[in-house]
Amino acid sequence: MGRLDDRVAIVTGSGRGIGRATALRLARDGAAVVVNDIDPEPAAETVALIEAEGGRALLHVANTIDLEQAHGLAKAAVDGFGKLDILVNNAGTTRDKMFHGMTDELFDFVVDTNLKTAYHSTLAAMPFMREVAKAEIAASGKPAYQRKIVFTSSVAALMGNPGQFNYTAAKGAIISVTKTLARELGPFGINVNAVAPGFIETRLTQAKTDDDVYGIPEQMRQMSLMLIGLGRLGIPEDIANVHAFLVSSDADFISGVTIPVTGGQLGGM
Repeated sequence: MGRLDDRVAIVTGSGRGIGRATALRLARDGAAVVVNDIDPEPAAETVALIEAEGGRALLHVANTIDLEQAHGLAKAAVDGFGKLDILVNNAGTTRDKMFHGMTDELFDFVVDTNLKTAYHSTLAAMPFMREVAKAEIAASGKPAYQRKIVFTSSVAALMGNPGQFNYTAAKGAIISVTKTLARELGPFGINVNAVAPGFIETRLTQAKTDDDVYGIPEQMRQMSLMLIGLGRLGIPEDIANVHAFLVSSDADFISGVTIPVTGGQLGGM
């Protein structure tokens, strides 16, 4: 028996990296998973990996910056698996630039991808999470079980990071809205939490060359490693494990918090 048996989850941005690792982990714990990404090929690979292990998954390509597409994503979960219990808002990206060179285009793109996707995905989930729980309360006095929403913030929002005014604006807002939604949705048995990854090995943190859109200079990678108490860079599974905990019944009395997962990067602060 898995601790997420009979649960249905959406994981946004689950074609690669932390999102893929999270989708795989939730499926291993028994959840049926809707794999969402804007890139169909890596998303299809995630679905194939889940199914190869005997899990249940379906692919839904959508960009939830657009509210209509977000509604389509939530509906796909319910049409495919009958309900929606878990939403992991993981979609995100970076476009780094020192503040004096920041443009509205770079700011809007990063805020939309990291924050508006989470806003729209969560809003689209409300008819299938809040309203269902409300009906359960009316019928029997309490929700049938706890439903879960998890946001992905960043340690950069807690510490600040040069060149990431746009990114930290979005990820800092995620920490704030986590607290607000925990208060709003708590009466309906919906836990809302966030995870703040530290330095995790993904395409966003790969060694950057002049031609790369993603990544950071190798010198900065090595400096980051020196600041991590456990002496290694994180991997996507380190974050997936915490996502899996927060959406499980083991975390039924945890809500409104942001958990840094940094390997000790915040130690001593």
